[in-house]
Amino acid sequence: MKRFKGNPILEPVPGHYWETREVFNSAALYAGDRVHLLYRAMGDDRISRLGYASSSDGYTIDERHSEPAFSPTNPCENLGCEDPRLTLMDGKCLMTYTAYRNTPMNAFQISLTQISLTDFLSHDWNWGERMLPFEGIHNKNAVILPRKIQGRYVMYHRIEPALCVAYSKDLKQWCDMKTVLHPRPDSWDSLKVGAAAPPIEINEGWLFIYHGVDYNYVYRLGVLLIDTNDPENILYRSKDPILEPKEAYERFGKVPNVVFSCGSVLLDGKLLVYYGGADTVVCGAEYDLGELLP
Repeated sequence: MKRFKGNPILEPVPGHYWETREVFNSAALYAGDRVHLLYRAMGDDRISRLGYASSSDGYTIDERHSEPAFSPTNPCENLGCEDPRLTLMDGKCLMTYTAYRNTPMNAFQISLTQISLTDFLSHDWNWGERMLPFEGIHNKNAVILPRKIQGRYVMYHRIEPALCVAYSKDLKQWCDMKTVLHPRPDSWDSLKVGAAAPPIEINEGWLFIYHGVDYNYVYRLGVLLIDTNDPENILYRSKDPILEPKEAYERFGKVPNVVFSCGSVLLDGKLLVYYGGADTVVCGAEYDLGELLP
């Protein structure tokens, strides 16, 4: 594991009303010879919006926009749009995120939208319909597999404390929901588990980074390997975390002792993992595939 030398790679910006307090939990997508990041940002109004930045090499940010790329518009997200994940399929970018609202019941739930890759690359933020795949269900941390399995979309998401899977033919109606991963007693992921970035297909199967939380509320990252054709068959689960809070920017911030990822890309044989440090800044770490899997 190697943290980026330039960590944190994104920090709050004084003067940008929507990102003066925290920037963290970034989605990542590699397209058009660039790594594109959509990150969660919060200003003094405490509303989560999504900002855009990109990098030509994956390590150094050389483009960053001064206005949000995505903002709340629906009543179900009146407190913000949180923790985006991006999946590229058939010329479209599918984005899952957490819609957060100020009601005591079902305060957060999964939302899903999409944008054409052409519009995404040209920064024309023509997002499509915002859908609630499981309306009224208290859940979050959704990722969509970047390839259909037996003609159906596959989504992983969390209903606390476990990681679940569901299937759909049209991205609107979801069915056959099952639990596929539970917390482990007396381990670094003993309290709850959930998806990090969308899985990446490699020769051995689906490489799936996930997060785990212990009873001290320390957030760490681990790795799964999932059967190529069976999204419910977990072939490997790391015994130890691959990333845990050690640096000051991971241990101290809005929420201490947190590394939380929503995006990763495979670039030149290395997995680049983008993660939020202490819910305050965006950071990166790189891995050789041989370091992640036995």
